[in-house]
Amino acid sequence: MTQRAILCPRCRRLIGSEETTCSWCGTSRSASWWLFMNWSRGALDSDWLVKAIITVNVLYFALSLVLSAGAGRSGGFLSPGQTNLLLLGATGTYPIDHFGRYWTLLSANYLHGGILHLVFNLMALNQIAPKVSGEYGSSRMFSIYTVGGVLGYIVSYLAGVPFTIGASAAVCSLIGALLYYGKSRGGVYGSSVYREVSGWVVSLFIFGLIFPGINNWGHGGGILGGIVVAALMGYNERRRENYFDQALALLCGLATLGVLGWAVMGVYLYG
Repeated sequence: MTQRAILCPRCRRLIGSEETTCSWCGTSRSASWWLFMNWSRGALDSDWLVKAIITVNVLYFALSLVLSAGAGRSGGFLSPGQTNLLLLGATGTYPIDHFGRYWTLLSANYLHGGILHLVFNLMALNQIAPKVSGEYGSSRMFSIYTVGGVLGYIVSYLAGVPFTIGASAAVCSLIGALLYYGKSRGGVYGSSVYREVSGWVVSLFIFGLIFPGINNWGHGGGILGGIVVAALMGYNERRRENYFDQALALLCGLATLGVLGWAVMGVYLYG
């Protein structure tokens, strides 16, 4: 029976029907089942990490609602008040220039102004993050999400945006990482990824033009930040994740928890 062409489970390039090993990385066709099992275990880790990011976003949003209601500063139905958003880590020229709150460049990625704002961002995260984890690994995905989100808000700050929040800068950094992957990898698969993600970028641009209050600088900065971080870290087909990638992701996680904890402490001390 003639064997068919398949995608290499290690490097994702095409193994021809006449080939017994991948011409790119040397992986045997017969090793496919073993590599698939290892990939599956990695996918479970990725699923856990995405769920953890979503959970932190939801819990922080719930906390912002509770604190706003308790202080009588609610911004409306299922919307925290501006004062509490500022205390919990909203970023922009106002918090940074007036209060020196540079750490808000990280904390703002976990704040949302309303339930729809939260839902839309988390739906996008849940769709995009697993794709990035598949090409970069879960550790590099989280580092791109964290560092790219910070870079997005740095661009937003330099553009003079006074007050801003939301996970969209970090989510856009994941889009930037996929853009870089598709363009860098090339071939049929890479071109397909690039075209799909380019469509998301166009939709984001149109969405930002139509609806007021959208931080287009943060979105654009996040995409650019994701491209830069992804280019520096590389993806699975160029090198596998290593201990450095895991250590960097752990550092990003500790920094995130530390900053959010500091913000909550500040609410109780100064709010």
